[in-house]
Amino acid sequence: MKRNLLFLFLVVLMASSCANNAVKTYSPVKVNKLRAPAYPLITIDPYTSAWSFTDKLNEDDVRHWTGKKHPLIGVLRVDGKSYRFMGKEETPLKEIIPTAATLSWDAAYTESKPGGDWTSVAFDDRSWKKAKAAFGTDGMPNLTTPWLSKDIWIRRNFELTENFASVPVYLEYSHDDIFELYINGIEFVATEYTWKNNVMVELSDEVKATLKPGKNIITAHCHNRTGGGYVDFGLFTTPETKTSFDTMAVQKSANVMPTQTFYTFECGPVQLDLIFTAPLLMDDLELMTTPINYVTYQVKSLDGAKHDVQIYFDATPQWAVNTDNQPVKSEKLEKNGITYLKTGTAEQNILGKKGDDVRIDWGYFYLAAAAEKQTSMKLGEYHAVKSEFNESGVLVAKEGEVSQKMQEEMPVLAYSRNLGMVDVSSSNGYLMIGYDDLYSIQYFNENLLPYWKRNGQVDIYQAFEKASSNYASVMQRCNDFDGTLMEQAAKDGGEMYAELCALAYRQAIAAHKLVESKEGDLLFFSKENFSNGSIGTVDVTYPSAPMFLVYNPELLKGMLNPIFYYSESGKWNKPFAAHDVGTYPLANGQTYGGDMPVEECGNMLTLTAAIAIMEGNTDYAKKHWTVLTTWADYLRKEGLDPENQLCTDDFAGHFAHNANLSVKAIMGIAGYGIMAEMMGEKEIANEYLSEAKAMAAKWESMANDGDHYKLTFDQAGTWSQKYNLIWDKLFASTIFASDIATKEMSYYRTKQNKYGLPLDSRKTYTKSDWILWSACLTDNPDDFKELLVPVYNYANETTTRMPLSDWHETTDGSSVGFRARSVVGGYFMKMLENKMKAVKTTTAGKND
Repeated sequence: MKRNLLFLFLVVLMASSCANNAVKTYSPVKVNKLRAPAYPLITIDPYTSAWSFTDKLNEDDVRHWTGKKHPLIGVLRVDGKSYRFMGKEETPLKEIIPTAATLSWDAAYTESKPGGDWTSVAFDDRSWKKAKAAFGTDGMPNLTTPWLSKDIWIRRNFELTENFASVPVYLEYSHDDIFELYINGIEFVATEYTWKNNVMVELSDEVKATLKPGKNIITAHCHNRTGGGYVDFGLFTTPETKTSFDTMAVQKSANVMPTQTFYTFECGPVQLDLIFTAPLLMDDLELMTTPINYVTYQVKSLDGAKHDVQIYFDATPQWAVNTDNQPVKSEKLEKNGITYLKTGTAEQNILGKKGDDVRIDWGYFYLAAAAEKQTSMKLGEYHAVKSEFNESGVLVAKEGEVSQKMQEEMPVLAYSRNLGMVDVSSSNGYLMIGYDDLYSIQYFNENLLPYWKRNGQVDIYQAFEKASSNYASVMQRCNDFDGTLMEQAAKDGGEMYAELCALAYRQAIAAHKLVESKEGDLLFFSKENFSNGSIGTVDVTYPSAPMFLVYNPELLKGMLNPIFYYSESGKWNKPFAAHDVGTYPLANGQTYGGDMPVEECGNMLTLTAAIAIMEGNTDYAKKHWTVLTTWADYLRKEGLDPENQLCTDDFAGHFAHNANLSVKAIMGIAGYGIMAEMMGEKEIANEYLSEAKAMAAKWESMANDGDHYKLTFDQAGTWSQKYNLIWDKLFASTIFASDIATKEMSYYRTKQNKYGLPLDSRKTYTKSDWILWSACLTDNPDDFKELLVPVYNYANETTTRMPLSDWHETTDGSSVGFRARSVVGGYFMKMLENKMKAVKTTTAGKND
């Protein structure tokens, strides 16, 4: 064990805060240097996923990964003075004119370029079509009017009865792709090729000055370059703000471990340690899928004196809605020694929404803690409850009705605990945050329960009781796992690499939902977060696979199972693999607008071969051999020189003769041959492996461009990352000449920018997951480090604050698109490489 890598894990027995459950003092196994782009706090699944987007936990609201507020406020009251250590006090914005999330609004539109001053109030738009927003392609949120052409021009007239000159006014807009927006004729938004939802921007004084009583107009133009299209916008202002907790705690540190995030604060004369724990342990699927996280607090005196201390947390029903205008119901209840505060929408439209930038609005959010004398929990009005704690340090048990309409009066779910007189010995406790989604996924028109209650015999209250009774052991297991992962990752790739893996771990798992089919097969569904919302996307599974191959190949099978079923059931009858099985959470069949034939066949074959190697048998492959054969034969016919089509880097557009995609096809064929060899089918193995080697020889001739290999076979002077080559190394299949990877790596090192190696010669943007695959192409540790360090610097320095984006600019480190996606599981490629070597060595030894 390296010194300075793994600190002594402190376990000191302390006083209990829950009946029959000793609470211990915990500290991180390692102090990381990495400043996260966003810090994971509550990470359960694609819907219940809350993060801090700022360096300091009390600088901003806690937010869902999409950026919407999921308020969670924390306060420590010391000797009568309150210190806010988490979140901000902010009530929802007040609508001036709504977005389509609240109300489908009236507009005039045209799909032909207009003449004249079409952005002005006076423009005559009587010849334009009239319809209601939002406008977009199928699957977009709050869609009312289909927009299927390349361009749309929109005019939204509205009347104002008051002047907004003295208050902040905000524009909220969503667009896909290139977007321009004008307010009373003044251009206010102009984007490049990108797509974003719910962007909130304060109006400049110049623009705000034009908003006067009477007629006003917002106009917009959107150009849909490829894929989905979307337009929606509205105006908001801020209501009067009241605050109870103005004094901010001083944050001393923030530290991300694989399953836990640690914060330390100074609250006047005392220290507060705060730990967010998501027990996403892949060797225990019951625990991994139980939708409950822990928030642990540890308080001690810094000056040797005793101090009177109380702690407070509150959350709002915004955790259980898609938009703040949805009516909610909340209640307090107690069962078997645990107090619950529960909230959810009044409507409960289970599995009623699909799409990308949407949040769950069915099921129930819970704040829960052991029922004990020192603890009080309460539902109440947002400001009144805070004021009550601020003044007295307790929450009076009296309950009243709370509002169902958050935009009129925001309710809170509040917890407080009296820690008494705190000295230099820590006073500790914890609370639990959970979400019961009732049903998780619709799978070919059948609604499926989440994995943790797949047999229907366990309810959320029993899950909380188990989580409470197992708190100490689960915390210990998480600390042990974090230590093991960090030590192994540092051994494989260095400390920077370990810190990137720690940041990626929870993000990769929480972008999935695990359910079980009626046949008993695992179904581990990814969501394409801030990409297009697809569910079970094969080319999202592919880059994420290394982490799951390292820690539990059964979960990778769970990603592949829906695609196999889709073809084998006859629901998908094309001779190549599907791209996806729907739009999250509805897995009823592919909804993506275009196929990726070579891409998805190569992915499915390669990953199935990887599973066989990791498990040392072909049991899984045998179940699907017929369709695997169909896909392998498709690649033999179409894979060497792919026609004009998309690959996993579909944001870069269609193009033909893709050299890296050709590598994937060849390795898919080789993977099929390797599996046949493992089955004892020598003749089939020789046929496909020989074919792969012959194709690789042709590939080298077609792609060779002197000191590197081309982006496309027909374009000299181009280049691209050949990250798909990594499987030849991992499989030890020697399909490609060994000097190809060496030559490519030498060239890559000449193309690096400050924040990484570009994806290819067309743009300066990159995909960080692919960089870490490319970094493993040679056995030279300096090559790995050379490509790794800029990716680490990107994560550490990017000014785009959001859960880690895998698509960024290598010049300035800004995010181009995507966030919170599972593909960062690809960061574990170096760990997979070493583990696969060990597996193959062990298997070879057994065979000998």
